[in-house]
Amino acid sequence: MKLVDMLKIEHPIIQAPMAGVTTPEFVAASSDFGVLGSIGAGYLSAEETQKFIQEVKKRTERTFAVNLFVPEDEQLDQELFREAYEALQPIGEKLGMPFWKVLLSTSQFEQQIDVIIQEKVQVCSFTFGLPKSNDVKRLKEAEIKLIGTATSVEEAVVVEQAGLDAVVVQGSEAGGHRGSFIGMPLVPLNELLQDVASAVSIPIIAAGGISDAARMNQMLEYGAEAVQIGTALLATQESGAHPLYKRAVLHAEADYTVLTDTFSGKLARGIQNQFIKMMENKPIAPYPVQNDLTKKIRSDAAKQGKPEFMSMWAGEHVHKTEEGTVEEILQKFID
Repeated sequence: MKLVDMLKIEHPIIQAPMAGVTTPEFVAASSDFGVLGSIGAGYLSAEETQKFIQEVKKRTERTFAVNLFVPEDEQLDQELFREAYEALQPIGEKLGMPFWKVLLSTSQFEQQIDVIIQEKVQVCSFTFGLPKSNDVKRLKEAEIKLIGTATSVEEAVVVEQAGLDAVVVQGSEAGGHRGSFIGMPLVPLNELLQDVASAVSIPIIAAGGISDAARMNQMLEYGAEAVQIGTALLATQESGAHPLYKRAVLHAEADYTVLTDTFSGKLARGIQNQFIKMMENKPIAPYPVQNDLTKKIRSDAAKQGKPEFMSMWAGEHVHKTEEGTVEEILQKFID
């Protein structure tokens, strides 16, 4: 079965599940256009995930996906935690908060899966790893299509072996967090896609630097059955990105992005700014602890109108991003 038929979509495009950026309006607008809208539920509780799903259902009857972050069993090193917190204090002082309370997050991954089954979501995707075999079994019994994320041939093979229905291959050009779970490979999409196409038999979705129809068609020729688009949709009216984030995206030039683990403890591509520069060679706590440490910094920076201390994830081709509605931007990929 072709991927577009499996996912019940008209066009071979998946709207990237950008956690913190996707809104119910954004997801619904994507699905209504005939692509696969995706809820970025990585940072949500089970209750928040359910509410989000229900809000999307109010706005569209079309298929959409929910993306989950697979939790990692990371032991907290108290000494590293202290060093990472102290390294952030000069930035906190610039925001008028030399000290701040840090609430450590806990994953509700299993409860989110319960919600997805209960709400009869038709597609579920995963980042940072794979669900346990029992979870795969439960989701499949509920007739939910499953999509994994891979940044290497090895990871793509593991995704297929786990019984998932399709795999997103994420090239090094992609914005946001690397979906890696075996090492931290950085392979350009052209190379990665062709290598994965010869190694797996499940449908492939290409992601990373896909900013126009020409690039999309090239990926389809190289063996992808669909593409995943994120940065190109960041500045749309329905996007939940902060206005300063949207402005930075629209004013970005080529070579504006860098790979950094300073915000979350996990490698991600975003627009270079003062925060990243100030944190060079400083102690970084592992994900998700670093993400918890910087959460108040990022939120206060947004409130104070200081994008130099915000995380602004974007792919290598961010300079090609345009404003408009989701429909207007997606139409450019179809024309």
